[in-house]
Amino acid sequence: MSSPGIFFCKRLVGRAQLILNHVRAFSSNSDEVLLEKIDTKGVITLNRPKQHNTLNLSMVRKIYPILKSWEADPTTTMVIIKGAGTKSFCAGGDVKAIVEAARSGDASFPFFREEYVLNNTIGTLLIPYIALLDGITMGGGVGLSVHGPFRVATQRSVFAMPETAIGLFPDVGGGYFLPRLGGRLGVYLALTGYRLTGRDLLRAGIATHFVEAEMLENLEKDLLGLHGATAIEVGKILDDYHANSKAESDTVFSLQAHMEQINSLFVGKTLEEVFSNLEKEGSEWALTQLKTMKKMSPVSMKVAFRQITEGASKSLQECLKTEWRIGKRMLQSDDFHEGVRAVLVDKDNQPKWKHSCLEACTPETVAEFFAPLPAEDELQL
Repeated sequence: MSSPGIFFCKRLVGRAQLILNHVRAFSSNSDEVLLEKIDTKGVITLNRPKQHNTLNLSMVRKIYPILKSWEADPTTTMVIIKGAGTKSFCAGGDVKAIVEAARSGDASFPFFREEYVLNNTIGTLLIPYIALLDGITMGGGVGLSVHGPFRVATQRSVFAMPETAIGLFPDVGGGYFLPRLGGRLGVYLALTGYRLTGRDLLRAGIATHFVEAEMLENLEKDLLGLHGATAIEVGKILDDYHANSKAESDTVFSLQAHMEQINSLFVGKTLEEVFSNLEKEGSEWALTQLKTMKKMSPVSMKVAFRQITEGASKSLQECLKTEWRIGKRMLQSDDFHEGVRAVLVDKDNQPKWKHSCLEACTPETVAEFFAPLPAEDELQL
């Protein structure tokens, strides 16, 4: 065999051995999150498929230190994060655990504090970070992905920020990334909880690439087989897979026909102006959006509207600090507990919000959520 042939065979054998050596040096198969170091690459697998890989405090406390360790380790060149199974990347925070913590009277809310610190770590990580958004990606799952430089959607991807339906708000840096989606799309997604699927994530700017789900295994192998794994090398591989993924390529953005309405109607200094715009426009689509929003918590929507408006000119760190102030108060609010009861516990979908309409929720009420906390309680990043 010629020298080039020998070299090629050695390279194939070496690469096969690399992939076979998926030794879980940091965790076992039963853990809620699997942490692997494969050659010079770190791999994080959210491992709660029966719970749609929802994120809890113990998982945050495993992911954060390993990310900091890998970032500081010159031999670690890249991080991949993915979800176990085919249904979900991460469907959000573990609401049951969050509710139990809120009911316990512990106002320190360590899950949210530490989750936001993790979100910031992902947004400032010095090595390439690739999130494989295969399946449901909502709430906390968005926070684990959208702040990184590489986000890969598949035809199974489902994105939403549905927090206003349970008396919360689009946190995990929502105030930062939503106003940067272009036009008024981020405001629309936050207020309505509209779901994006498949290539829509790419078209909206949530994902950076679209790769067919059937190609993910080979994509991961090629990423793990990189000798260097610089951002340029990672981007080239993702670009190649994206170019070769033809699924849904003949479709258009699901909101394309309504983007002009979104950009012209979801504007104003107040949320009342948005409602008025929709009522005056009067089309079937506009009235449907209005009907959807009237089911949401008025205070949650007003807080989200201000959060996104102000977030357009803030850094990620400033947004997360603001969201910590909001979240700490909202978790103790009547609307949050009522929203959880109506949507997740009794499932009657008939929440009795504290404020019966937008007008009943005053600017002063909204301002209370944004007010500074005592210095010792503020989020430290």
